[in-house]
Amino acid sequence: MSRWIFVCLCWMPLFALGDEPQPSTVDTSRGDRQLEAYFRAETARLAGSCLTDIKTLDDWTGRREELRRQLREMLGLDPLPARTPLAATVTGTIDHPEFTVEKLHYQSSPGLYVTGNLYIPKGLTSPAPTILYVCGHSRQKEGNISFGNKAGYQHHGAWYARNGYVCLTIDTIQLGEIEGFHHGTHNLNQWWWNARGYTPAGVEAWNGMRGIDYLQTRPEVDPARIGVTGRSGGGAYSWWIAALDERVQAAVPVAGITDLENHVVDGVVDGHCDCMFQVNTYRWDFAQVAALVAPRPLLISNTDKDTIFPLEGVVRVNEKVRRIYRLYGAEKNLGLQITEGPHLDTQELHIHSFRWFNRFLKNDPQSLVEKTAVKLFAPAQLRVFDMLPADEIVTRVAESFVPAAPPPTLPVSASTWGDRRDKVLADLREKSFRGWPMADAVPPAPTVTPAFDVERDGIHLLAFDFESQPHVPLRLYVAGRAGLKPADLDLVVLNVVDATGWSEFLAGMRHAFADQFRDEPPGEPNPKTFEDNRKMFETFRWGMAWVAPRGIGPGAWNPAERKQNGIRRRFQLLGQTVDGMRVWDTRRALQSLRQVEGMKSRPIWLQGEREMAGLALYASLFEPEIARIDLWRLPTTHRNGPDFLNVLRVCDTPLALTIAAERTPVRIYQTNLEGWEFPVGVANSLGWPEKQIQLRKIPD
Repeated sequence: MSRWIFVCLCWMPLFALGDEPQPSTVDTSRGDRQLEAYFRAETARLAGSCLTDIKTLDDWTGRREELRRQLREMLGLDPLPARTPLAATVTGTIDHPEFTVEKLHYQSSPGLYVTGNLYIPKGLTSPAPTILYVCGHSRQKEGNISFGNKAGYQHHGAWYARNGYVCLTIDTIQLGEIEGFHHGTHNLNQWWWNARGYTPAGVEAWNGMRGIDYLQTRPEVDPARIGVTGRSGGGAYSWWIAALDERVQAAVPVAGITDLENHVVDGVVDGHCDCMFQVNTYRWDFAQVAALVAPRPLLISNTDKDTIFPLEGVVRVNEKVRRIYRLYGAEKNLGLQITEGPHLDTQELHIHSFRWFNRFLKNDPQSLVEKTAVKLFAPAQLRVFDMLPADEIVTRVAESFVPAAPPPTLPVSASTWGDRRDKVLADLREKSFRGWPMADAVPPAPTVTPAFDVERDGIHLLAFDFESQPHVPLRLYVAGRAGLKPADLDLVVLNVVDATGWSEFLAGMRHAFADQFRDEPPGEPNPKTFEDNRKMFETFRWGMAWVAPRGIGPGAWNPAERKQNGIRRRFQLLGQTVDGMRVWDTRRALQSLRQVEGMKSRPIWLQGEREMAGLALYASLFEPEIARIDLWRLPTTHRNGPDFLNVLRVCDTPLALTIAAERTPVRIYQTNLEGWEFPVGVANSLGWPEKQIQLRKIPD
């Protein structure tokens, strides 16, 4: 069967599945400038709304618990996991003239082991003030054996014990004795962490909260005088723990926070792994995390030349949080201390944190710090496990820490199906697409501006410009038979194209419309594709439309893998994903297509291939009057894309497809037809039309 006949019979994407496009040099400066303007505008909008509506203490206290719940949710802790038995075990001790070190582990959840060292001063006569010290990133290994980052931060625990504090220093899942991962989206391409709503920050927060549970079982600990501190990554975990757990009576996060402007606009997110961030579903700036510590004593501690927690952002966070402390009349409980230096664990930082805890946990603001924080033990001495436990889940905790939506079951009635459908759509708006720029469910249509209108060699090609949102200009292309206007068409098919689809589109059009694409990167035309398409238009009164969502085609961003990775993570911090915003672009393209003269009453089909099929699918859930959806090589699970925040906490692709198919006929073209049993089962059980969902096998 000829390629053209196959296209016509199956209504395949007009420029699809051709030869792979050859690499070309792409001038991305235009797209990169637009992207930077977008990041600045979105960041400014979120920063401008951060805590600004809080005018009185009643305003704050009325919202505080909901904000705390939102933070738990964004860390994967709403509802909190069950407080199962800690199974705390001491595996050995170290004796020092001034203190004892207990080497121990506990399980914050079954199999989620936390290794730590408990420093206990000698000669205690009553329960002592206590510090939970959470470690930053410090690799302490010999060969394949990790001693945990607690060995790298041991000098803090020893100092506290030598000065009358009990101190529990705990490992993190990255660089702990059991070596898990913090780097899913940072450099491991595990973008499904977004879909699961997973961040290792949530695990570290939970491990710390369970550490406080353990400390409260110890007779040496005064439960009314517990503080938390840590540096770098440990500084970040100090924020999470102190914000969520009011048993923390004083906190000193060191080099662990800055604001969205630094992370997104200045790009310092590139220097951080995933443990530093919540899944920003509710689109917070970081001062909202810090404010949840108020009115408890909080010292924000940093150096003035820290490139990953820049001074300007730290100061901005402090100023916003000070407003909340002022409402409590508790400004004396908020401190900002800046010492000279880069991102290092300096003695100056130690002294200020020690004195802060003396002031608020010992009621001793005057005593001098006479003993320095020094490392006293070889790392191997602090090792907890001689052999790692076989039942540990630390190395795979991302798979289970945040519960996924349960697999859907066939509905027993149309009403139960309707309830489920409505709940899924509401949750998708709330949890996955909250970053869309719309105040109403039905946003106003974009303004559409004609760009060109040309006929050559039997094809009529038009282009229209529209703005998906501020700083995101896009172009919509519409083609059909020469001599026909859009109003003369029987239907129009909107193709959502990825980089491969865009290259194929350009190759097909350049044969006759080279002038219209002279600003695009150079490439060879494909006369055969053009001729096949001309014959299609000659046979059918169809229109074909194309849109390349943001970052693709005319607005392409820097294609370097490192740059693309950083871009995706900056979107995450804005409570968005690139794919989620491309769904919005697809919606806006559909709305723009209806604005083209003569197109308002024409049937519109929607189609996409690979991950773009997922974008088309989800756009169809929120746009009315789509006559048909054609999806090519659609991933059967969001584990493989597209990348939307929290989507697997709501539904997976087969359920979304079922919702789409209820009102719009769907055609699925796959090399393997397995994985679509649920939508077919629902269609059969609810008596939908026979051809509402059709599966079509295509060659590999």
